[in-house]
Amino acid sequence: MSRIVVIGAAGGVGTRLVGELIARGDDVTAVHRRPEQAGQLRTLGAEPVLLDVADEVRSGSLDGFVQILPGADAVVYAAGASSAPIDVARLVDGDGVAVAARAAEAAGVDRFLLISAFPDAWRGKGMPAAFEEYMGIKKAADVALVATGLDWVIVRPGTLTNRSRTGRVALGPAIAYGDVSRADVAAVLAELVHRTEVSRQVLELTEGTALITDAVDAVARL
Repeated sequence: MSRIVVIGAAGGVGTRLVGELIARGDDVTAVHRRPEQAGQLRTLGAEPVLLDVADEVRSGSLDGFVQILPGADAVVYAAGASSAPIDVARLVDGDGVAVAARAAEAAGVDRFLLISAFPDAWRGKGMPAAFEEYMGIKKAADVALVATGLDWVIVRPGTLTNRSRTGRVALGPAIAYGDVSRADVAAVLAELVHRTEVSRQVLELTEGTALITDAVDAVARL
């Protein structure tokens, strides 16, 4: 059994990831933003912890994160604010990653997984300027994490859907753009958390034909 801290545990991927980890027998600390989210996370079997990433960044302190990270085997940063104003996205999707990574280093937690964004997402769809800025924020967060000494893995899923878990994906450093269900993203992350031989890799993820375990085996050999 491993102790995993999921930041953004009440989100679309985060909630599913908590369920995947609990099913594996892991001890999950589920970091969430709103008090009313605690009940669902507790029902899944996780330990809910109330912490607003944006507020933590604004405070300029690592204390909130550092208090919950010691003793963890891995952190998964699943928090995102794509539907929020861009100034909130800067805090949650951007600066929040750097703050959480520094807190992990301070707490002695080495393994850090980040859900990022597929570079080709929504290209040619006439998206507003704020979307391009958001994608720049996601890339800057990737760069900040790569610059740390952590045992990081960055997962860049394609366009997220609410379709059911298939257990079959395409996963690699450079693959064709496509959709992927939040359930399959969560399943891949749950596998990657425990596969420490997959280290310091940026992985793109879409729906595909390979079983998740086989897909992770393949990137482990890279």
